[in-house]
Amino acid sequence: MKAVFVLFDSLNRHLLGAYGGSRVPTPNFDRLAQRAVTFDRHYVGSLPCMPARRDMLTGRLNFLHRSWGPMEPFDDAFPELLYRKGVYSHLITDHFHYWEDGGATYHNRYDTYEFVRGQEGDPWKAMVQPHWERLRELYHARQFTTERRKYFSRNVINREFIKDEQDFPSVKCFAHGFEFLDRNRDADDWLLQIECFDPHEPFYTPARFKKPFETGWNGPVRDWPRYGRVDELPAECEELRANYYAIMSMCDFLMGQMLDYFDRHDLWKDTALIVTTDHGFLLGEHDFWAKNRMNMYEEIVHIPLFIHDPRAPELAGTRTSSLTQTIDIAPTFLDLFGAAPEPDMEGFSLLGMRKGEVRREAALFGYFGGAVNITDGRYTYHRFPGDLAKQEVYQYTLMPTHIWSPFTPEELSQADLADGFSFTKGAKLLKVPVIDRSPMYNNYGPGALLESDTRLYDLATDPGQQNPLRGSPEERRLRDLMVRLMRANDAPAEAYARLDLGAPAAAE
Repeated sequence: MKAVFVLFDSLNRHLLGAYGGSRVPTPNFDRLAQRAVTFDRHYVGSLPCMPARRDMLTGRLNFLHRSWGPMEPFDDAFPELLYRKGVYSHLITDHFHYWEDGGATYHNRYDTYEFVRGQEGDPWKAMVQPHWERLRELYHARQFTTERRKYFSRNVINREFIKDEQDFPSVKCFAHGFEFLDRNRDADDWLLQIECFDPHEPFYTPARFKKPFETGWNGPVRDWPRYGRVDELPAECEELRANYYAIMSMCDFLMGQMLDYFDRHDLWKDTALIVTTDHGFLLGEHDFWAKNRMNMYEEIVHIPLFIHDPRAPELAGTRTSSLTQTIDIAPTFLDLFGAAPEPDMEGFSLLGMRKGEVRREAALFGYFGGAVNITDGRYTYHRFPGDLAKQEVYQYTLMPTHIWSPFTPEELSQADLADGFSFTKGAKLLKVPVIDRSPMYNNYGPGALLESDTRLYDLATDPGQQNPLRGSPEERRLRDLMVRLMRANDAPAEAYARLDLGAPAAAE
Protein backbone atom coordinates (compact mmCIF):
# COMPACT_ATOMS: atom_id res chain seq x y z
CA MET A 1 0.00 0.00 0.00
CA LYS A 2 1.00 3.60 -0.69
CA ALA A 3 -0.86 6.68 0.53
CA VAL A 4 -0.93 10.43 -0.04
CA PHE A 5 -2.51 12.55 2.68
CA VAL A 6 -3.31 16.15 1.67
CA LEU A 7 -4.20 18.34 4.64
CA PHE A 8 -5.31 21.94 4.14
CA ASP A 9 -5.90 24.44 6.94
CA SER A 10 -9.19 26.38 7.25
CA LEU A 11 -10.74 24.94 4.08
CA ASN A 12 -14.45 25.79 4.13
CA ARG A 13 -16.57 22.77 3.25
CA HIS A 14 -19.67 24.75 2.30
CA LEU A 15 -17.79 26.62 -0.45
CA LEU A 16 -16.67 23.45 -2.26
CA GLY A 17 -18.69 22.46 -5.30
CA ALA A 18 -18.80 18.87 -4.10
CA TYR A 19 -20.74 20.09 -1.06
CA GLY A 20 -23.06 22.44 -2.92
CA GLY A 21 -20.90 25.57 -2.94
CA SER A 22 -21.08 27.86 -5.96
CA ARG A 23 -19.39 31.13 -4.95
CA VAL A 24 -15.89 29.81 -5.72
CA PRO A 25 -15.39 27.51 -8.72
CA THR A 26 -13.67 24.34 -7.44
CA PRO A 27 -13.42 22.11 -10.52
CA ASN A 28 -10.55 20.07 -9.11
CA PHE A 29 -12.21 19.28 -5.80
CA ASP A 30 -15.18 18.29 -7.96
CA ARG A 31 -12.86 15.98 -9.92
CA LEU A 32 -11.61 14.54 -6.65
CA ALA A 33 -15.17 13.76 -5.57
CA GLN A 34 -15.64 11.72 -8.75
CA ARG A 35 -12.60 9.61 -7.83
CA ALA A 36 -13.25 9.29 -4.11
CA VAL A 37 -15.85 8.68 -1.45
CA THR A 38 -17.20 12.02 -0.21
CA PHE A 39 -18.03 12.11 3.49
CA ASP A 40 -21.10 14.24 4.16
CA ARG A 41 -21.05 14.25 7.96
CA HIS A 42 -17.41 14.71 8.91
CA TYR A 43 -16.68 16.84 11.99
CA VAL A 44 -13.78 18.27 13.93
CA GLY A 45 -12.69 17.10 17.38
CA SER A 46 -10.37 19.49 19.22
CA LEU A 47 -9.59 23.00 18.00
CA PRO A 48 -7.71 24.99 16.84
CA CYS A 49 -4.63 24.00 14.79
CA MET A 50 -2.32 21.87 16.93
CA PRO A 51 -5.08 20.35 19.10
CA ALA A 52 -6.70 19.21 15.84
CA ARG A 53 -3.42 17.66 14.72
CA ARG A 54 -2.96 15.86 18.01
CA ASP A 55 -6.42 14.37 17.47
CA MET A 56 -5.43 13.26 13.97
CA LEU A 57 -2.12 11.71 15.01
CA THR A 58 -3.36 9.93 18.14
CA GLY A 59 -6.94 9.02 17.30
CA ARG A 60 -8.29 10.49 20.52
CA LEU A 61 -9.69 13.83 21.69
CA ASN A 62 -7.34 16.40 23.19
CA PHE A 63 -9.57 19.27 24.29
CA LEU A 64 -10.97 17.95 27.59
CA HIS A 65 -7.50 17.60 29.14
CA ARG A 66 -5.22 20.02 27.34
CA SER A 67 -5.14 23.19 25.27
CA TRP A 68 -2.64 23.87 22.50
CA GLY A 69 0.50 21.90 23.27
CA PRO A 70 3.01 19.30 22.12
CA MET A 71 2.55 15.60 21.67
CA GLU A 72 2.90 13.90 25.04
CA PRO A 73 5.27 11.04 25.99
CA PHE A 74 2.33 8.65 26.33
CA ASP A 75 0.74 9.54 22.96
CA ASP A 76 0.56 6.96 20.19
CA ALA A 77 1.18 8.70 16.85
CA PHE A 78 0.11 6.84 13.73
CA PRO A 79 3.36 7.57 11.78
CA GLU A 80 5.34 5.84 14.56
CA LEU A 81 2.93 2.93 14.64
CA LEU A 82 3.31 2.62 10.87
CA TYR A 83 7.10 2.66 11.25
CA ARG A 84 6.82 -0.46 13.42
CA LYS A 85 5.02 -2.09 10.48
CA GLY A 86 7.79 -1.13 8.07
CA VAL A 87 5.91 1.81 6.52
CA TYR A 88 7.93 4.92 5.69
CA SER A 89 6.35 8.33 6.41
CA HIS A 90 7.36 11.72 5.04
CA LEU A 91 5.88 15.08 6.06
CA ILE A 92 6.03 18.19 3.84
CA THR A 93 4.54 21.28 5.42
CA ASP A 94 4.61 25.06 5.56
CA HIS A 95 2.59 24.97 8.79
CA PHE A 96 5.13 26.78 10.97
CA HIS A 97 3.27 26.00 14.22
CA TYR A 98 5.06 22.63 14.12
CA TRP A 99 8.26 24.50 14.97
CA GLU A 100 6.90 26.63 17.81
CA ASP A 101 7.01 25.69 21.50
CA GLY A 102 3.50 24.26 21.37
CA GLY A 103 4.05 21.99 18.39
CA ALA A 104 7.68 20.98 18.37
CA THR A 105 7.13 17.26 19.01
CA TYR A 106 4.82 16.54 16.07
CA HIS A 107 7.04 16.51 12.99
CA ASN A 108 9.56 14.23 14.71
CA ARG A 109 7.05 11.41 14.64
CA TYR A 110 7.65 11.03 10.87
CA ASP A 111 10.69 9.31 9.31
CA THR A 112 11.61 12.47 7.42
CA TYR A 113 10.15 15.94 7.03
CA GLU A 114 10.56 19.13 5.02
CA PHE A 115 9.67 22.58 6.31
CA VAL A 116 8.76 25.26 3.77
CA ARG A 117 9.26 28.72 5.24
CA GLY A 118 7.40 31.99 5.03
CA GLN A 119 3.76 31.53 6.04
CA GLU A 120 1.96 34.06 8.24
CA GLY A 121 4.10 34.83 11.34
CA ASP A 122 6.89 32.37 10.63
CA PRO A 123 10.12 33.98 11.98
CA TRP A 124 11.85 33.43 8.67
CA LYS A 125 13.66 36.35 7.03
CA ALA A 126 15.99 38.50 9.10
CA MET A 127 15.66 42.23 8.45
CA VAL A 128 17.18 44.33 11.22
CA GLN A 129 16.00 47.66 9.85
CA PRO A 130 12.88 47.10 7.72
CA HIS A 131 11.47 49.94 5.66
CA TRP A 132 8.69 50.40 8.18
CA GLU A 133 7.18 53.54 6.70
CA ARG A 134 6.94 52.05 3.21
CA LEU A 135 5.41 48.88 4.64
CA ARG A 136 2.99 50.87 6.77
CA GLU A 137 1.61 52.48 3.62
CA LEU A 138 1.14 49.10 1.94
CA TYR A 139 -0.84 47.31 4.66
CA HIS A 140 -4.07 48.07 6.46
CA ALA A 141 -3.54 49.28 10.03
CA ARG A 142 -5.35 46.23 11.41
CA GLN A 143 -2.73 43.91 9.99
CA PHE A 144 0.40 45.94 10.60
CA THR A 145 2.69 46.54 13.57
CA THR A 146 6.35 47.36 14.09
CA GLU A 147 6.59 45.11 17.16
CA ARG A 148 9.26 42.67 16.09
CA ARG A 149 7.92 39.43 17.58
CA LYS A 150 4.34 39.87 16.45
CA TYR A 151 2.87 37.82 13.60
CA PHE A 152 1.90 40.94 11.64
CA SER A 153 5.43 42.37 11.48
CA ARG A 154 6.95 39.01 10.59
CA ASN A 155 4.38 38.54 7.86
CA VAL A 156 5.00 41.84 6.07
CA ILE A 157 8.74 41.08 6.07
CA ASN A 158 8.23 37.52 4.79
CA ARG A 159 6.06 38.82 1.95
CA GLU A 160 8.96 40.92 0.69
CA PHE A 161 10.47 37.58 -0.38
CA ILE A 162 7.30 35.94 -1.75
CA LYS A 163 6.50 37.61 -5.06
CA ASP A 164 6.44 35.10 -7.92
CA GLU A 165 4.05 32.16 -7.91
CA GLN A 166 6.81 29.64 -7.36
CA ASP A 167 7.80 31.52 -4.18
CA PHE A 168 4.50 30.85 -2.41
CA PRO A 169 4.90 28.29 0.37
CA SER A 170 1.89 26.15 -0.57
CA VAL A 171 3.12 25.96 -4.16
CA LYS A 172 6.49 24.81 -2.83
CA CYS A 173 4.82 22.18 -0.63
CA PHE A 174 3.21 20.54 -3.64
CA ALA A 175 6.43 20.87 -5.67
CA HIS A 176 8.31 18.99 -2.94
CA GLY A 177 5.51 16.45 -2.90
CA PHE A 178 5.95 15.76 -6.59
CA GLU A 179 9.70 15.39 -6.04
CA PHE A 180 8.97 12.74 -3.42
CA LEU A 181 6.60 10.95 -5.78
CA ASP A 182 9.06 11.09 -8.67
CA ARG A 183 11.68 9.50 -6.47
CA ASN A 184 9.53 6.98 -4.63
CA ARG A 185 6.29 6.20 -6.45
CA ASP A 186 7.53 2.79 -7.62
CA ALA A 187 8.45 1.75 -4.07
CA ASP A 188 5.91 0.27 -1.68
CA ASP A 189 4.84 0.88 1.92
CA TRP A 190 5.05 4.66 2.26
CA LEU A 191 2.88 7.55 3.41
CA LEU A 192 3.36 11.06 2.04
CA GLN A 193 1.67 13.89 3.98
CA ILE A 194 1.47 17.22 2.14
CA GLU A 195 0.19 19.80 4.56
CA CYS A 196 -0.59 23.34 3.44
CA PHE A 197 -1.19 26.26 5.76
CA ASP A 198 -3.47 27.72 3.08
CA PRO A 199 -6.25 28.78 2.91
CA HIS A 200 -5.51 29.96 6.46
CA GLU A 201 -5.19 33.71 6.86
CA PRO A 202 -3.56 35.92 5.68
CA PHE A 203 -5.22 35.31 2.32
CA TYR A 204 -2.20 36.13 0.17
CA THR A 205 -2.12 34.62 -3.32
CA PRO A 206 -0.59 35.19 -6.75
CA ALA A 207 -2.50 37.91 -8.59
CA ARG A 208 -4.03 35.55 -11.16
CA PHE A 209 -6.11 33.84 -8.47
CA LYS A 210 -7.45 37.13 -7.15
CA LYS A 211 -8.45 38.50 -10.55
CA PRO A 212 -11.84 36.69 -10.81
CA PHE A 213 -12.82 38.06 -7.41
CA GLU A 214 -11.77 41.70 -7.74
CA THR A 215 -13.96 44.03 -5.67
CA GLY A 216 -12.66 47.41 -6.77
CA TRP A 217 -10.91 47.89 -3.43
CA ASN A 218 -8.22 50.56 -3.75
CA GLY A 219 -7.10 50.75 -0.14
CA PRO A 220 -4.09 49.10 1.54
CA VAL A 221 -3.68 45.33 1.55
CA ARG A 222 -6.64 43.85 3.43
CA ASP A 223 -6.41 40.07 3.56
CA TRP A 224 -6.17 39.24 7.26
CA PRO A 225 -9.42 39.48 9.27
CA ARG A 226 -9.38 39.94 13.01
CA TYR A 227 -10.69 37.15 15.21
CA GLY A 228 -13.96 38.47 16.57
CA ARG A 229 -17.14 40.34 15.70
CA VAL A 230 -17.55 42.01 12.33
CA ASP A 231 -17.25 45.78 12.61
CA GLU A 232 -15.78 46.65 9.21
CA LEU A 233 -17.56 48.61 6.50
CA PRO A 234 -19.21 46.50 3.75
CA ALA A 235 -16.51 47.22 1.15
CA GLU A 236 -13.81 46.08 3.51
CA CYS A 237 -15.73 42.91 4.34
CA GLU A 238 -16.11 42.14 0.66
CA GLU A 239 -12.38 42.57 0.10
CA LEU A 240 -11.55 40.23 2.98
CA ARG A 241 -13.94 37.60 1.64
CA ALA A 242 -12.65 38.01 -1.92
CA ASN A 243 -9.13 37.32 -0.76
CA TYR A 244 -10.29 34.13 0.95
CA TYR A 245 -12.02 33.08 -2.27
CA ALA A 246 -8.78 33.73 -4.15
CA ILE A 247 -6.66 31.61 -1.85
CA MET A 248 -9.27 28.85 -1.95
CA SER A 249 -9.06 28.99 -5.74
CA MET A 250 -5.31 28.51 -5.49
CA CYS A 251 -5.84 25.46 -3.26
CA ASP A 252 -8.17 24.04 -5.90
CA PHE A 253 -5.46 24.59 -8.53
CA LEU A 254 -2.89 22.77 -6.38
CA MET A 255 -5.35 19.94 -5.81
CA GLY A 256 -5.71 19.73 -9.58
CA GLN A 257 -1.95 19.34 -9.96
CA MET A 258 -2.06 16.35 -7.62
CA LEU A 259 -4.95 14.78 -9.54
CA ASP A 260 -3.08 15.34 -12.80
CA TYR A 261 -0.07 13.55 -11.32
CA PHE A 262 -2.26 10.62 -10.26
CA ASP A 263 -3.71 10.51 -13.79
CA ARG A 264 -0.35 10.78 -15.52
CA HIS A 265 1.25 7.96 -13.53
CA ASP A 266 -1.91 5.88 -12.96
CA LEU A 267 -1.51 6.05 -9.19
CA TRP A 268 -5.23 5.48 -8.77
CA LYS A 269 -4.63 1.73 -9.07
CA ASP A 270 -2.18 1.37 -6.17
CA THR A 271 -2.12 4.59 -4.07
CA ALA A 272 -4.66 5.81 -1.53
CA LEU A 273 -5.51 9.52 -1.45
CA ILE A 274 -7.09 11.21 1.56
CA VAL A 275 -7.91 14.93 1.52
CA THR A 276 -9.34 16.96 4.40
CA THR A 277 -8.80 20.00 6.64
CA ASP A 278 -8.57 20.78 10.36
CA HIS A 279 -11.50 23.23 10.64
CA GLY A 280 -13.41 25.90 8.76
CA PHE A 281 -13.33 29.69 8.99
CA LEU A 282 -16.14 32.21 9.45
CA LEU A 283 -16.30 34.95 6.80
CA GLY A 284 -18.95 37.08 8.46
CA GLU A 285 -21.50 34.36 9.12
CA HIS A 286 -23.11 34.82 12.55
CA ASP A 287 -21.51 38.29 12.50
CA PHE A 288 -18.04 36.87 13.21
CA TRP A 289 -14.68 36.46 11.56
CA ALA A 290 -12.49 33.38 11.95
CA LYS A 291 -12.73 30.94 14.90
CA ASN A 292 -11.78 30.64 18.61
CA ARG A 293 -13.92 33.59 19.76
CA MET A 294 -17.42 32.28 19.17
CA ASN A 295 -19.67 29.28 19.46
CA MET A 296 -18.56 26.33 17.32
CA TYR A 297 -20.90 26.84 14.37
CA GLU A 298 -21.26 24.44 11.46
CA GLU A 299 -19.08 26.59 9.21
CA ILE A 300 -16.20 25.92 11.61
CA VAL A 301 -16.80 22.32 12.65
CA HIS A 302 -18.44 20.56 9.68
CA ILE A 303 -15.49 19.88 7.41
CA PRO A 304 -14.75 18.17 4.07
CA LEU A 305 -13.28 14.70 3.70
CA PHE A 306 -12.52 12.68 0.55
CA ILE A 307 -11.05 9.17 0.47
CA HIS A 308 -9.83 7.17 -2.50
CA ASP A 309 -8.84 3.57 -1.76
CA PRO A 310 -7.31 1.79 -4.79
CA ARG A 311 -8.66 -1.52 -3.53
CA ALA A 312 -12.27 -0.28 -3.87
CA PRO A 313 -12.55 1.41 -7.29
CA GLU A 314 -16.28 0.67 -7.33
CA LEU A 315 -16.76 3.32 -4.61
CA ALA A 316 -15.44 6.16 -6.75
CA GLY A 317 -17.97 8.98 -6.94
CA THR A 318 -20.08 7.72 -4.02
CA ARG A 319 -21.04 9.51 -0.82
CA THR A 320 -21.54 8.40 2.76
CA SER A 321 -23.62 9.83 5.59
CA SER A 322 -21.69 8.02 8.33
CA LEU A 323 -20.90 10.35 11.22
CA THR A 324 -17.13 10.73 11.34
CA GLN A 325 -14.53 13.09 12.80
CA THR A 326 -10.82 13.92 12.88
CA ILE A 327 -9.97 11.26 15.46
CA ASP A 328 -10.78 8.70 12.75
CA ILE A 329 -7.75 9.70 10.67
CA ALA A 330 -5.18 7.70 12.68
CA PRO A 331 -7.14 4.41 12.73
CA THR A 332 -7.77 4.81 9.00
CA PHE A 333 -4.11 5.04 8.06
CA LEU A 334 -3.35 2.11 10.33
CA ASP A 335 -6.12 0.12 8.65
CA LEU A 336 -4.86 1.01 5.16
CA PHE A 337 -1.50 -0.56 5.98
CA GLY A 338 -2.83 -3.50 7.97
CA ALA A 339 -1.83 -2.22 11.41
CA ALA A 340 -4.08 -2.56 14.44
CA PRO A 341 -5.26 0.57 16.28
CA GLU A 342 -4.04 1.14 19.81
CA PRO A 343 -6.53 0.40 22.62
CA ASP A 344 -6.49 4.07 23.66
CA MET A 345 -7.76 5.28 20.29
CA GLU A 346 -11.34 6.59 20.32
CA GLY A 347 -11.59 6.89 16.55
CA PHE A 348 -12.68 4.28 14.01
CA SER A 349 -11.34 3.36 10.60
CA LEU A 350 -13.09 5.34 7.90
CA LEU A 351 -12.70 2.45 5.47
CA GLY A 352 -15.73 0.72 6.94
CA MET A 353 -17.74 3.90 7.37
CA ARG A 354 -17.30 4.92 3.74
CA LYS A 355 -19.89 2.25 2.95
CA GLY A 356 -22.36 3.58 5.51
CA GLU A 357 -21.25 1.49 8.48
CA VAL A 358 -22.58 3.09 11.69
CA ARG A 359 -19.85 3.24 14.32
CA ARG A 360 -20.71 6.48 16.05
CA GLU A 361 -24.01 7.70 17.51
CA ALA A 362 -22.63 11.18 18.14
CA ALA A 363 -19.43 13.20 17.88
CA LEU A 364 -17.92 15.32 20.65
CA PHE A 365 -15.87 18.45 19.88
CA GLY A 366 -14.64 21.66 21.48
CA TYR A 367 -12.06 24.24 22.51
CA PHE A 368 -10.20 23.68 25.76
CA GLY A 369 -11.92 25.63 28.54
CA GLY A 370 -14.96 26.48 26.44
CA ALA A 371 -18.19 24.64 25.70
CA VAL A 372 -18.39 20.92 25.23
CA ASN A 373 -20.25 20.38 21.96
CA ILE A 374 -21.96 17.37 20.45
CA THR A 375 -23.72 16.46 17.23
CA ASP A 376 -25.62 13.41 16.09
CA GLY A 377 -25.69 14.76 12.54
CA ARG A 378 -29.21 16.19 12.96
CA TYR A 379 -28.81 18.35 16.06
CA THR A 380 -25.89 20.27 17.52
CA TYR A 381 -25.78 20.96 21.26
CA HIS A 382 -23.32 23.44 22.75
CA ARG A 383 -23.08 23.35 26.55
CA PHE A 384 -21.10 26.17 28.15
CA PRO A 385 -19.91 26.57 31.75
CA GLY A 386 -22.08 28.85 33.83
CA ASP A 387 -19.19 31.30 34.18
CA LEU A 388 -16.18 31.00 31.89
CA ALA A 389 -14.05 33.16 34.19
CA LYS A 390 -14.81 31.25 37.40
CA GLN A 391 -14.89 27.66 36.17
CA GLU A 392 -12.51 25.11 37.62
CA VAL A 393 -10.34 23.82 34.80
CA TYR A 394 -6.84 22.34 34.64
CA GLN A 395 -4.24 21.47 32.05
CA TYR A 396 -2.97 17.90 32.34
CA THR A 397 0.44 17.58 30.78
CA LEU A 398 4.05 16.44 30.94
CA MET A 399 4.97 18.98 28.24
CA PRO A 400 4.18 22.39 29.78
CA THR A 401 4.37 24.71 26.81
CA HIS A 402 1.81 26.98 25.17
CA ILE A 403 1.76 27.94 21.50
CA TRP A 404 4.61 30.49 21.75
CA SER A 405 6.17 29.92 25.15
CA PRO A 406 6.63 27.61 28.11
CA PHE A 407 4.14 27.71 30.95
CA THR A 408 5.04 30.60 33.22
CA PRO A 409 6.57 30.07 36.67
CA GLU A 410 3.38 31.58 38.07
CA GLU A 411 1.28 28.89 36.42
CA LEU A 412 3.63 26.09 37.44
CA SER A 413 3.91 27.31 41.04
CA GLN A 414 0.30 26.19 41.51
CA ALA A 415 0.69 22.80 39.82
CA ASP A 416 0.17 19.46 41.52
CA LEU A 417 1.28 16.00 40.49
CA ALA A 418 -1.84 14.06 39.60
CA ASP A 419 -2.53 10.41 38.87
CA GLY A 420 -2.78 9.77 35.17
CA PHE A 421 -5.74 8.74 33.06
CA SER A 422 -6.55 5.48 31.35
CA PHE A 423 -4.58 6.58 28.27
CA THR A 424 -1.39 7.84 29.99
CA LYS A 425 0.13 4.37 30.45
CA GLY A 426 0.81 4.77 34.15
CA ALA A 427 2.45 8.19 33.88
CA LYS A 428 1.57 10.80 36.46
CA LEU A 429 0.83 14.29 35.14
CA LEU A 430 1.25 17.91 36.03
CA LYS A 431 -2.18 19.27 36.95
CA VAL A 432 -1.89 22.98 36.23
CA PRO A 433 -4.79 25.31 37.12
CA VAL A 434 -5.83 27.71 34.37
CA ILE A 435 -5.33 31.32 35.45
CA ASP A 436 -6.30 34.51 33.66
CA ARG A 437 -2.64 35.51 33.34
CA SER A 438 -1.79 32.41 31.35
CA PRO A 439 -0.44 33.19 27.85
CA MET A 440 -3.22 31.03 26.37
CA TYR A 441 -6.11 32.49 28.33
CA ASN A 442 -7.13 35.32 25.99
CA ASN A 443 -5.80 33.81 22.75
CA TYR A 444 -7.38 30.38 22.48
CA GLY A 445 -8.65 29.75 25.99
CA PRO A 446 -11.61 30.72 28.18
CA GLY A 447 -10.88 34.45 27.99
CA ALA A 448 -11.04 34.45 24.20
CA LEU A 449 -14.71 33.53 23.92
CA LEU A 450 -17.28 36.21 23.08
CA GLU A 451 -20.27 33.86 23.30
CA SER A 452 -21.04 31.66 26.28
CA ASP A 453 -24.73 30.75 26.22
CA THR A 454 -25.74 27.11 25.97
CA ARG A 455 -27.81 26.39 22.87
CA LEU A 456 -29.34 23.59 20.76
CA TYR A 457 -29.91 23.70 17.00
CA ASP A 458 -31.90 21.48 14.62
CA LEU A 459 -29.82 21.38 11.43
CA ALA A 460 -32.70 19.93 9.41
CA THR A 461 -34.98 22.93 9.95
CA ASP A 462 -32.31 25.53 10.78
CA PRO A 463 -29.12 24.73 8.85
CA GLY A 464 -27.81 28.26 9.36
CA GLN A 465 -28.10 27.89 13.16
CA GLN A 466 -30.04 31.12 13.58
CA ASN A 467 -32.80 29.94 15.95
CA PRO A 468 -31.79 27.98 19.06
CA LEU A 469 -34.42 25.56 20.32
CA ARG A 470 -35.87 26.14 23.76
CA GLY A 471 -37.28 23.41 25.98
CA SER A 472 -36.71 20.62 23.47
CA PRO A 473 -36.58 17.03 24.79
CA GLU A 474 -33.59 16.55 22.46
CA GLU A 475 -31.47 18.53 24.92
CA ARG A 476 -31.73 15.84 27.58
CA ARG A 477 -30.90 13.10 25.08
CA LEU A 478 -27.86 14.95 23.78
CA ARG A 479 -26.75 15.85 27.29
CA ASP A 480 -26.77 12.15 28.22
CA LEU A 481 -24.88 11.29 25.05
CA MET A 482 -22.35 14.00 25.89
CA VAL A 483 -21.74 12.52 29.32
CA ARG A 484 -21.28 9.03 27.89
CA LEU A 485 -18.70 10.26 25.37
CA MET A 486 -16.89 12.27 28.04
CA ARG A 487 -16.64 9.12 30.14
CA ALA A 488 -15.29 7.20 27.15
CA ASN A 489 -12.65 9.93 26.82
CA ASP A 490 -11.83 9.59 30.55
CA ALA A 491 -12.56 13.28 31.05
CA PRO A 492 -11.36 14.71 34.37
CA ALA A 493 -13.90 14.96 37.19
CA GLU A 494 -14.05 18.76 37.12
CA ALA A 495 -15.08 18.68 33.45
CA TYR A 496 -18.53 17.46 34.56
CA ALA A 497 -18.79 19.93 37.42
CA ARG A 498 -17.96 22.99 35.33
CA LEU A 499 -20.79 22.10 32.90
CA ASP A 500 -23.21 21.13 35.69
CA LEU A 501 -23.42 17.56 34.42
CA GLY A 502 -23.31 15.86 37.82
CA ALA A 503 -20.74 13.41 39.09
CA PRO A 504 -18.94 11.34 36.44
CA ALA A 505 -19.82 8.07 38.17
CA ALA A 506 -23.50 8.76 37.56
CA ALA A 507 -23.05 9.14 33.82
CA GLU A 508 -24.36 6.18 31.85
